[in-house]
Amino acid sequence: MTMLSVNSIDSAISALFGPSVRVVDRQRVAGGDINRAYRLGLSSGEYVFLKCNRAGLLDMFNAEARGLEALRAPGTIGVPEPLAVGVDATEAFLIMEYLSPASRRADYWETFGHELAALHRAECGSYFGFPTDNYIGSTPQINTPMDSWVAFFHERRLIPQMKLAWGLLDDRTRRDLTSVIERLDTLLPEPAFPSLIHGDLWSGNALCGPDGKAWILDPAAYVGYFEAELAMTELFGGFPERFYRAYNEVNPIDCGYRDRRDLYNFYHLLNHLNLFGLSYLSNVSSIAKRYA
Repeated sequence: MTMLSVNSIDSAISALFGPSVRVVDRQRVAGGDINRAYRLGLSSGEYVFLKCNRAGLLDMFNAEARGLEALRAPGTIGVPEPLAVGVDATEAFLIMEYLSPASRRADYWETFGHELAALHRAECGSYFGFPTDNYIGSTPQINTPMDSWVAFFHERRLIPQMKLAWGLLDDRTRRDLTSVIERLDTLLPEPAFPSLIHGDLWSGNALCGPDGKAWILDPAAYVGYFEAELAMTELFGGFPERFYRAYNEVNPIDCGYRDRRDLYNFYHLLNHLNLFGLSYLSNVSSIAKRYA
């Protein structure tokens, strides 16, 4: 289905499902820290998922829709279909495929690992970046393509976050962070191949879909290094060990990954510091000290 750009939720529903179909029920559901989310029940008996926020954030929803479409393209893992974006009165919105709740398959985590690894091994070109910029949370994420992963992670990931966070850092952390930035090419390797990654994959951005398998959503998608994706999955609790064993069966994980994991997550912790405040400062400082 081709995603629509429309000027109201009602016009989107009519265009997607027919002129006689309308919204008859609107239930608030969990939808992350930034947006409001709803399950919309339609007169046809179908459901769609709605995210909305203030009108000025329309670009954020457009970027999310582009990320979903990119992740869907290889066909390796479940990703909800974006259906329409637009502004209704004073609110920007994104309408997506609704994922009906189901019980997890017995091999849920093994299948998740295999399918994510297949996504990371799918052909995605030879550059690092994305055709357009997008967002990590509500922070703009610059994706201008580069030929080198290490240079991309330096220029497009750590430097922008460091500039945003500079006023929140103490002198010691500033020195350590500067040292890490300057030595990044000695700390990170160039990958054997680029990977299309979700970009913000933690347990809150994966759920069980109607097929009993893991579906991924709320992306900050770009072409990068799969190690950065794995690192993010471990940042807030991680997935069960059998997920990582299954992943490794399809896309082998280098033995040096553990030494680099926290450095990849430096980006996300700096972003959380910038978005949510000083409760993340100690994490940022300890990683800066470790790698300096």
